[in-house]
Amino acid sequence: MQVGMIGLGRMGANLVRRLLLGGHECVVYDQEPGRIDQLRDKGARGASAVSDLIRHLSPPRVVWLMLPAGSVTEQVVSVVAEGLAAGDIIIDGGNSYFKDDIRRSQALQPRGIHYLDVGTSGGVWGLERGYCLMIGGPEAVVRQLGPIFRSLAPGRDQAPPTPGRASGGTAEHGYVYCGPTGAGHFVKMIHNGIEYGLMQAYAEGFDILRSANQPDLPEDYRYEFNLADIAEVWRRGSVISSWLLDLTAMALAESPELEAYSGFVEDSGEGRWTVMTAVEEAVPAQVLSAALSARFRSRRSPTFADKLLSAMRRKFGGHGEAKPKT
Repeated sequence: MQVGMIGLGRMGANLVRRLLLGGHECVVYDQEPGRIDQLRDKGARGASAVSDLIRHLSPPRVVWLMLPAGSVTEQVVSVVAEGLAAGDIIIDGGNSYFKDDIRRSQALQPRGIHYLDVGTSGGVWGLERGYCLMIGGPEAVVRQLGPIFRSLAPGRDQAPPTPGRASGGTAEHGYVYCGPTGAGHFVKMIHNGIEYGLMQAYAEGFDILRSANQPDLPEDYRYEFNLADIAEVWRRGSVISSWLLDLTAMALAESPELEAYSGFVEDSGEGRWTVMTAVEEAVPAQVLSAALSARFRSRRSPTFADKLLSAMRRKFGGHGEAKPKT
């Protein structure tokens, strides 16, 4: 199939590379020409502007946006829509707020332009491992684009079948239709909220281990733990093993004291939206709320746990640390 990709950062560029490996034709655009050149060398067709990208696509045109949530995505959706026609498809694969998806989709409906929201998880490892995709929008359009999603997803070989689960459906391949407009980003929002909680649990646990040799503790209660070894052994047969633990082990093996990290931990929006949604639904979310608050606190008095949070964010998503505001 043919796909136009706008936004060639860490995620967008690797989505294109994986699509090309899957035999799809990609037309690409980014404000930084160097990013276009890198993908042109891989077989993509470069575009000089959004209008040029649309011109090189054949109806029904598929334009995938991989841009920061908020005003940037809002502006580009408007620009892209001006060049499209009935039957064409816009995909927002970033981390947009699900309520924005609903509003955008409703604005495009009178013109017959379809809008899909695709929660995309995989970070900087997605090219190698594949992307977990959570999709919202018109179900018929999602089925139409099945070959694209199948090429991007990890496939059935990455994990064994779940015991007791009836075989079948796309979830086993790593992508799933979640429901109408906004549903994909809603599920991805909760995914990222859970991610906050899991990361916080690992970070606090390792901070307690690291602090077990404090001089104000009774001497018989002091321990000097090798955190890298503990992370490594937990990866093997432990009930708390996970990919996040794998990344934690990598970070601690590289630098047991995590000297390269300040512990100033950003939140990218989804954690806040998860807590806001929990309030709207009157659903208690103590762990996720506390994990979000911990990130706010990290910007005032960072701890070793906060350094570990930063290390995990760097490992899975390539996220840097913002400088503390003065």
